[in-house]
Amino acid sequence: MIPMLPTPYYEANGITIYHGDCAQILPFLDPVDLLLTDPPYGIGISGNPVRQKHKPMDWDKAPASDAVLDMMQKMAGRCIIWGGNYYNLKPSRKFLIWDKQQPEDFSLAMAEMAWCSFDGNAKIFRLSVRSYPKDHPTQKPVALMHWCIEQAGDVATILDPFMGSGTTLVAAKNRGKRCIGIEREEVYCKAAVDRLAQSSLFECE
Repeated sequence: MIPMLPTPYYEANGITIYHGDCAQILPFLDPVDLLLTDPPYGIGISGNPVRQKHKPMDWDKAPASDAVLDMMQKMAGRCIIWGGNYYNLKPSRKFLIWDKQQPEDFSLAMAEMAWCSFDGNAKIFRLSVRSYPKDHPTQKPVALMHWCIEQAGDVATILDPFMGSGTTLVAAKNRGKRCIGIEREEVYCKAAVDRLAQSSLFECE
């Protein structure tokens, strides 16, 4: 384990980015109101030929460990975990579903699901997966993360330990929320910083 919290890769306007392994950084962070994250599912999507625009990488060769999942959940009052259907999480009535508006013969998933730790009814968000540019092969739209934050209710602080190119952070900044992101690949940390620099208050993509 690292002996102390590393110097932030980026810190401005209530947004902080750490470059490193979240398993080593999480123990040093304070609790937050909302965990909003999209961890690797272990399905090898980063090497999928459909993602050929992006350089093949190995970050999705294995899912997030049970230890990391447990650590994340203990840090937050509320949790929204995309791909929660791949993990051994407690039963929940509230799943958030992203309808990607793709045809039946689409070669990848037509929808994705997020598990919520808090009670409520299942909800659906509809937006084409082809309607926005991507710096990361599994990048979610900013509008989707705005919606997730709204679903969580009154929250001031947000954590994304698998931030990728920073969509959660951009949405948090747009909503005036404090947010911490952690990412092990520096190329995505840089992409997130660039996106934060370009975003403006209440911007939606």
